[in-house]
Amino acid sequence: MSSSKLKEINESLNAVVSFVDLKTTSEGILDGWDIALKDNFNLVGTLTTASSKILENHQSIYTATAAQKLLDAGAHIVAKASMDELGMGGTNLSAATGPVSNPYDLSCVSGGSSGGSAALVASGAVRAATGTDTGDSIRKPASYCGVVGLKPTYGRISRYGVIPYASSLDHVGMFTRNVEDAAVLLEVMAGRDDLDMTSSFKDVPEYSKLLTTDLNGKKVGVFKSIHDYIDDSRFTDAFNGFTKQLEDKGAEVVLLEMDEKLLNALLPIYNIISNSEAVANHANLDGVRYGVSHDGDSLESIMTQTRTEGFNSQVKKRFIYGAFALDDENQELIFNQAKRVRRLIVDTYKKFFDDVDVVMSLATSQIAPKIEGPFMDQTSKKYAIVENHMVINNFSGFPSITIPLTTIDEMPIGINISAPAFEEAALLAFANECEALIGWKGINL
Repeated sequence: MSSSKLKEINESLNAVVSFVDLKTTSEGILDGWDIALKDNFNLVGTLTTASSKILENHQSIYTATAAQKLLDAGAHIVAKASMDELGMGGTNLSAATGPVSNPYDLSCVSGGSSGGSAALVASGAVRAATGTDTGDSIRKPASYCGVVGLKPTYGRISRYGVIPYASSLDHVGMFTRNVEDAAVLLEVMAGRDDLDMTSSFKDVPEYSKLLTTDLNGKKVGVFKSIHDYIDDSRFTDAFNGFTKQLEDKGAEVVLLEMDEKLLNALLPIYNIISNSEAVANHANLDGVRYGVSHDGDSLESIMTQTRTEGFNSQVKKRFIYGAFALDDENQELIFNQAKRVRRLIVDTYKKFFDDVDVVMSLATSQIAPKIEGPFMDQTSKKYAIVENHMVINNFSGFPSITIPLTTIDEMPIGINISAPAFEEAALLAFANECEALIGWKGINL
């Protein structure tokens, strides 16, 4: 797509933080692919702001490993995509450059935190885009925007050069318009990186050549405990209709349940761990080392003024929560206890895969909300459980993909599918068969 067409589409979406025109080779599997990077991926010589005012003048001096692999495979990087500030949000309303619109309805959110990437792919402005997923920040925007969003296993793709949110939960992934393209991108981006000591040494399969599987006899776990809280029959009817299609192909559907106490713990445990890790990761955003700096009559006042002016209220709130949990008096009672409960959740979830090949559920119980609201009551059990259940795969590090299912009120909804650690080949093959059954077409602007 020409740069003028991309800019024209972006006028309605507001999904681009900065335009890029970088291609280093034509010898690679991604030759001819226009790709956007979420704006927390460093790319040398470009602005990398993480959609935060405190980094609005930050020029990258190096390139993230994942971005370099895209370039080495022939990709044409054309944009840095908007995101919720520092990755903290689920709507893409907190970006310093303003809200990102959903291509299906410009009055609706794109989802977050990777909403700019999702919107650009959904509109056809780019063939693919990178994202990061700390709670569901790839998979929920994928559902809202009607695209494929893949979060692979923790450590499958290097996080070196990607501005972090919460290091034990962050995953690098991608948005595409079909499962096959996601498989190709994973082939390119995955692999060991000595610059990221959490990256895996496991060999990288040729995922794009492993996209077929026999649905006959496949054991598909349906996360019943999540769906019990969905009160809109249009969503459950659409999902049940699809599971019937799977059964007609010979798949065995197994209903899975988790203790409600653990489900109720998902959101608070996520908030404690993510906010605690975030406040530690972003202590360096102080106006002294890099980024925007505000005047002050002492080092302390410079830091205080810079951080006061540089972060939005939601980020400040998360930092306060995180600092409280990490206080010496609270670490054992709050932070360490949260990690123990996380382990209980993961151990319970892991047992699901003793009986099934994949776990499947609706990605969300709602279509993309309006930018102006109203938004779901965040104190409700429906919000706490249904709208946050995909965080389980950040706790566990297991691979997870959202693919489009259908539309409701002319807006997309998606299904989420997960598999055991490093079983991306099986996950992608199953998702590819599901995609063929669904027959999703998407839109082009």
